[in-house]
Amino acid sequence: MAEIATIARPYAEALFQAAGSDAAGAAVWLDELAAVAANEQLRQFADSPKTQPDQVFSLMTGVLKSSLPIMAQNFLRTVIDNGRLAALPEIAAQFRALKNAQLGAFDAVVYSAFAVDSAALADLSGVLEKRFGRKLNLQVELQPDLIGGIRVVVGDEVLDTSVKARLEQMKIALTA
Repeated sequence: MAEIATIARPYAEALFQAAGSDAAGAAVWLDELAAVAANEQLRQFADSPKTQPDQVFSLMTGVLKSSLPIMAQNFLRTVIDNGRLAALPEIAAQFRALKNAQLGAFDAVVYSAFAVDSAALADLSGVLEKRFGRKLNLQVELQPDLIGGIRVVVGDEVLDTSVKARLEQMKIALTA
């Protein structure tokens, strides 16, 4: 989807420049908006020729858990008025990449078969930062089919220490 990425880039860069030192705060409400905009039914409603931009704006702000700051409201109105609601999740991803680049950090997804408590996550964070050689923003996702262990994805790098991966390796070794 290079087209969506191309559409999203100017919005993400403009928002990043406008947010300035409050990029972390902007990332929070932008991720919320992106989660709402990812809903297929909402996008169908927004794409309907009978739907007015104010109706879409009201629906989105009504669904959110908290009220939006003025900057967020203006940004959302601009995205809706220009018919770019479908690009909002990609805008959020590119904004997060810009924010992480400024901080020298990278997003990492930790797939685990079981829930990870905050103390274990803090320990794991230190180990993974040393292993990957950079500051990481960890996000945990449950994936019960791993059986045990974890699988970590940082960009295009993968560290798989799951039981499932080890069983696959044993299967290959035994059938070879």
